[in-house]
Amino acid sequence: MTSATITNRSIVVRRGLRLEYFTLAWNSLEALVAIISGFLAGSIALVGFGFDSVIECASGATLLWRLHSDHDHANRERRERLAVRMVGTSFLLLAIYIAYEAIHTLVHHESPEKSLPGIVLAIASLIVMPLLARAKRRVASALNSGAMQADSRQTDLCAYLSAILLGGLIVNALLGWWWADPVAGLVMIPIIVREGIRGIRGETCCDSPLVSDTGCHNDACCGHGESGRA
Repeated sequence: MTSATITNRSIVVRRGLRLEYFTLAWNSLEALVAIISGFLAGSIALVGFGFDSVIECASGATLLWRLHSDHDHANRERRERLAVRMVGTSFLLLAIYIAYEAIHTLVHHESPEKSLPGIVLAIASLIVMPLLARAKRRVASALNSGAMQADSRQTDLCAYLSAILLGGLIVNALLGWWWADPVAGLVMIPIIVREGIRGIRGETCCDSPLVSDTGCHNDACCGHGESGRA
């Protein structure tokens, strides 16, 4: 590996670290606002959204650990595989939370509560999370990092959950369809479980093992088409 290549990789790693520090800060604030607002409004959906943010903080912390060890060439691949599995585990925890919340809501016929802070939070997440996920995919492509790619999917799912939370509040307010929010959540579970299982198996979204020394080579999977702008 040439000195120029090492320098370029170091720049990308620092960019990835900044993204993960932002992820931790954002999701910590998101969790605080959602949980407090949820308890005040009596909204299980908002409280659950807050706990999802806690899970995403764990995923972000895992990526920080992975990126801080990027300079250790001897252990890089081993830590990459372990980080992918840890992120995969966080996906499964997220699926369990969504299943519990959705079933609980359906059984008890609990409508999403009106909460202005919750609505503002959901809108903000819908704006920020897709941009953050896109930036993470660029870093994942440049580093050939399946762990970073998996974390970007976690960020995508945060945006989807924000849309479900916001949609549930609006549909319930306009049409009285209290069941729309939990049903939408249940629809997402197979997707989340699939990502979690692939992560635990050490696979990327392109179904190839993350055990090679050169990482993922599927452009559609890891977004290599954007690597030039990473």
